[in-house]
Amino acid sequence: MTTTTTHAPQIKIAATYMRGGTSKGVFFRLQDLPKAAQVAGPARDALLLRVIGSPDPYAKQIDGMGGATSSTSKTVILSKSSQTEHDVDYLFGQVAIDKPFVDWSGNCGNLTAAVGAFAISNGLIDSTRIPLNGICTVRIWQANISKTIIAHVPITNGEVQETGDFELDGVTFPAAEVQIEFINPADDDGEGGSSMFPTGNVVDVLEVPGIGSFNATMINAGIPTIFINAEDLGYTGTELQDAINSDNAALAKFETIRAYGALRMGLINHIDEAAARQHTPKVAFVAKPQTYVSSSGKTVNVSDIDLLVRALSMGKLHHAMMGTAAVAIGTAAAISGTLVNLAAGGDTKGKIDAVRFGHPSGTLRVGAEASMVGGEWTVVKAIMSRSARVLMEGSVRVPAE
Repeated sequence: MTTTTTHAPQIKIAATYMRGGTSKGVFFRLQDLPKAAQVAGPARDALLLRVIGSPDPYAKQIDGMGGATSSTSKTVILSKSSQTEHDVDYLFGQVAIDKPFVDWSGNCGNLTAAVGAFAISNGLIDSTRIPLNGICTVRIWQANISKTIIAHVPITNGEVQETGDFELDGVTFPAAEVQIEFINPADDDGEGGSSMFPTGNVVDVLEVPGIGSFNATMINAGIPTIFINAEDLGYTGTELQDAINSDNAALAKFETIRAYGALRMGLINHIDEAAARQHTPKVAFVAKPQTYVSSSGKTVNVSDIDLLVRALSMGKLHHAMMGTAAVAIGTAAAISGTLVNLAAGGDTKGKIDAVRFGHPSGTLRVGAEASMVGGEWTVVKAIMSRSARVLMEGSVRVPAE
């Protein structure tokens, strides 16, 4: 007697694999997802975990589209905007590598660079707004954090132009430049308070039990971020990934700092909640500029930068810089007295056309404009340039449940 075992077939879902800035992710139109995954909840999370290949106890994501780093374990869902004066709603999911968890608490600034291009190429933008040649301005509603982002996407012969000569450190090949404006990027939805500085101060003493006390700038701009002086942590600010990521004790220390910073910022109510909020806040350390050799072997001269910044994402030192953290860096640099501002020399009046900072892969420029309103700092906008490119498009396959 023959016993036949029936296994569920795979299903196909229309998807595009894109690079945006120094990140990669799988992009979907909301309408293309299975019906159960078109709404937030366990079905959507389970689908995205399977697409990316998580949770993976081997931390390689071999059986999925993820690349086993925080920069490549990402998903994006786009739809025509539900908001007036906007073109597209952008929802970002940061997929944990070794845990069954999708973090929806923040934005990905790098993948933002690809949102406009995807929206144009996939029928989410009114054709009357797309020029034959020139720049298409895409008005993005960032649904995770309820913020407006403007992407300026180059168009040639009615189609998105992806190739060009814009070079971005951390990305191997040049591409077309996409300028991004983050409008009023400070947190004002009540999470952690409505202030850009949730403690009310540009610098606080952050007490971390078992580790020590540190001067810290805790800011909600782009993404909640905790800045600490590199020297207070025993670093120079010139470190590359291996110096931090191969040191389990250092990673544990940074995670503890991050957890207590989240508590101090009002992002969580109890220290145990930090484990379920891995994407935010970020932790970064800053230092005054000095010459160093980047991960590509290129020398970054002290004259090329205004300060040094290293940032951690999802428990590891980032290979370059998260776009949202770059917004926080630019904003903090524009405000007198923050640790970022002091590392950059301290000269500002609430506006910088651009600050150039050094990160493990090279340098990045970001500009910001902030103003004092009612006795509190508020940021008007932050601007940076990134690039984006379609890597593959078609269908992603996952086993049917």
